[in-house]
Amino acid sequence: MLRNHLSPLPRPWEVTASFLFLEDSGTWQGGAQDFFSMPTMWPLWLLASLLALSQALPFEQKGFWDFTLDDGLPMLNDEEASGADTTSGIPDLDSLTPTFSAMCPFGCHCHLRVVQCSDLGLKAVPKEISPDTTLLDLQNNEISELRKDDFKGLQHLYALVLVNNKISKIHEKAFSPLRKLQKLYISKNHLVEIPPNLPSSLVELRIHDNRIRKVPKGVFSGLRNMNCIEMGGNPLENSGFQPGAFDGLKLNYLRISEAKLTGIPKDLPETLNELHLDHNKIQAIELEDLLRYSKLYRLGLGHNQIRMIENGSLSFLPTLRELHLDNNKLSRVPAGLPDLKLLQVVYLHTNNITKVGVNDFCPVGFGVKRAYYNGISLFNNPVPYWEVQPATFRCVTDRLAIQFGNYKK
Repeated sequence: MLRNHLSPLPRPWEVTASFLFLEDSGTWQGGAQDFFSMPTMWPLWLLASLLALSQALPFEQKGFWDFTLDDGLPMLNDEEASGADTTSGIPDLDSLTPTFSAMCPFGCHCHLRVVQCSDLGLKAVPKEISPDTTLLDLQNNEISELRKDDFKGLQHLYALVLVNNKISKIHEKAFSPLRKLQKLYISKNHLVEIPPNLPSSLVELRIHDNRIRKVPKGVFSGLRNMNCIEMGGNPLENSGFQPGAFDGLKLNYLRISEAKLTGIPKDLPETLNELHLDHNKIQAIELEDLLRYSKLYRLGLGHNQIRMIENGSLSFLPTLRELHLDNNKLSRVPAGLPDLKLLQVVYLHTNNITKVGVNDFCPVGFGVKRAYYNGISLFNNPVPYWEVQPATFRCVTDRLAIQFGNYKK
């Protein structure tokens, strides 16, 4: 047999000859040897083989489990796939290894510089993580502690995902090796405090849905690059923010929703563009509450218990574009909306508003407002909408931007 003189792996001419023998009607009864003895067919076969190999795609590793299921099928490396070297016909053993770094924790998927180890029931941060890793995904595991050397050598890590674990303890030097870390997602754990000594390179911190009750002064010190903090879903009260807790931060985005706030926290970063305090127990907006937030363009105060917004409170927000006051207990449209020249979206649905005045939204005269409204929601309020004058919405881009009706007692 021809196979007795060759490697156990099939060679290209074996596969081709067998295929022709099966497909032909019986002209080449002699098998592979008679096939190659035909002087006119050898050049044709060689040309066909070279064309087939030149069009073959290189092997692409999809993941660890895909590799284990390949079941020994021959794979082409880059040179073989291009047809550059087909003299031996036997794949190099090196081509049987995955295309990602040789260092990959068991069970994880490693591709390029991404290590994905989620949903594996891990009790601790795995070892053998490649030093050039830039994204490490450890979400949906059972990790309870971050130890001192868990991230040793990962100086190139850009994003670390630890969402939905059982982390309750973090060593004070656990993040020390992560000198280039910019995104830390550690939500849905059992933390009772903000981790100490966060990397100075950090840009985004998502730590919502933990058990944090206090934000001490200095916990964010040295984080000059931070611009986004998501810390909702923690049992934070207004008294939990120590004076100076946010000193030095130049945040653009801050969310403290689903907490236990009864008022807007004091001394938040004045650089904020977005502030989300939805789903709290805020009862009123007083004059000085928004004094330092002149750069806000989106303010979320929906799903609170707000009954009163003091006159002049909104005048400190000249760049505001979007205001969420839905699902509160307001009895009238907040004063000062016509003076917000850039305001475009106002959510006031599901309140106790009974009347809408002709000048509640739009300024008197034309050319005063620099941006027209493209969304005003007033549904689920006891407003007799048939009594609202059409001129009330003279500064709205389209009538479809206004939502009325559907009030349920």
